[in-house]
Amino acid sequence: MAAIRASSRRLLSTLSAMPHAPFPPPEALSAATAVKPFQPQVWASLQPPPTSSLHAFASRIRLFESSLPGEPTKQPPANLPEILTQALTHRSFLKLLAEHASQESSTMATPRTNQEWEVLGNHLMGLFAAEFVHASWPHLPTRIVKAAVSAYVGPQTCADVAKEWGMGNMPKEGDQKAVTQQDAYASAVRSIVALTYQHLSIGHARALVHKYFLSREVDLRPLIKFRNPTQALQETVKAFGREKPVSRLLKETGRYSISPMYVVGVFSGADKLGEGFGSSLRMAEFRASEDALRKLYLTKTPPHLLTLPTSTFDSTASSEPFSGLSKWTTKGYTAGELGECEVLYGSSDKQMRGKPSGRVASEVSATPA
Repeated sequence: MAAIRASSRRLLSTLSAMPHAPFPPPEALSAATAVKPFQPQVWASLQPPPTSSLHAFASRIRLFESSLPGEPTKQPPANLPEILTQALTHRSFLKLLAEHASQESSTMATPRTNQEWEVLGNHLMGLFAAEFVHASWPHLPTRIVKAAVSAYVGPQTCADVAKEWGMGNMPKEGDQKAVTQQDAYASAVRSIVALTYQHLSIGHARALVHKYFLSREVDLRPLIKFRNPTQALQETVKAFGREKPVSRLLKETGRYSISPMYVVGVFSGADKLGEGFGSSLRMAEFRASEDALRKLYLTKTPPHLLTLPTSTFDSTASSEPFSGLSKWTTKGYTAGELGECEVLYGSSDKQMRGKPSGRVASEVSATPA
């Protein structure tokens, strides 16, 4: 019991020594509350995150612990609480602060927001995700690449990562009607990526995005939809110089019953391109053609052969534009193959007259991620 009392006394003395805003604040006890009632929730939302929470957050996500091989751990900057507070402050917070300025101390400085960092972080995450998706699935149509990038680093994914990081109520945003919590979380995560790029290097920012975003498993199959997969497959096989695809019935059961089932395979010569099933031959052929096209578009580069263009950026290069270009090297980088894009067919104009031309997408559509 004596040890517990001593521990409690040490905890209380530590808490009393920590800087914190007084509660209730002076404005809650002033005469002005008779005209404008004091709102505790608004007052709490206007307070900056505690310094201890900011240090704990940086340690939890290993913000300044080097994730690059052969590099020592770097010391956090002296103004870590200040830059993290800026990264967690949405631009809409200034409007909320101005509306309730009378409830705050007149000496309180206007905080800096993460507006610029959010834009920079969004561009960096898009760069890293786009090159990863294109190098991993070189045959993906352009629309599907965009949908996959959104699935990897989109607003919903950023909000999920923020919750996994344990941000809680640390992000500061304005009115919930104008800015949702998801937007505030996404803005804060993008700013953390930009902060890593600015205070460390582009290599560290890339490692952060790969560790928390691109390491996730995303099923790309639901993103690909075909209006007429049979015709798309015929044009695709023709573009590759293969034999015309032929549908063959592989198995069937219950043809004369109320619930028949057919299994159809699509062949190009002796090679089976895809297989599908259905309660009718037409449905089974449709699914078989879809399966064949997805096998082509979702052909993935083996992980040990995957190389990315940003791997040529030196981890010690400065974030200043064009500085340290002599340190960047192509050593260890091998450009991946340029995949075959999807076939365009069925476009009628004066020149084409409905004939397929080129390998640009119009058939494939992407469903929202």
